[in-house]
Amino acid sequence: QLQASGGGWVQAGGSLRLSCAASGRTFGTTYTVGWFRQAPGKEREFVAAIAWSTYSSYYSDSVKGRFTISRDNAKITVYLQMNSLKPEDTAVYYCAASGSWIRRTSEYEYDYWGQGTLVTVSS
Repeated sequence: QLQASGGGWVQAGGSLRLSCAASGRTFGTTYTVGWFRQAPGKEREFVAAIAWSTYSSYYSDSVKGRFTISRDNAKITVYLQMNSLKPEDTAVYYCAASGSWIRRTSEYEYDYWGQGTLVTVSS
């Protein structure tokens, strides 16, 4: 139901835009869509989230000021614009949907997950 795309290889300082498209459903007004990432040998961590109905957004400290989350209601798609990428941003990025905004940073609150897209940032 969620399809993540847009990953690839980029040099440090470069940019990528990830997309998370929903199929077979729409995001209800109470939904939150989040991005998480998992680097090799590390646990999955929260990156950013957006509230579908209010456009409220929230970022982890590690990406604040460099990444921007947005959404297109007509396309039922959420984007993650990633600028000033660093080697430590290298990870598989996942998008997910949750009915909770309050617990937006917890992966356990997310019911639907995309398959992940790999982002590699070289130094």
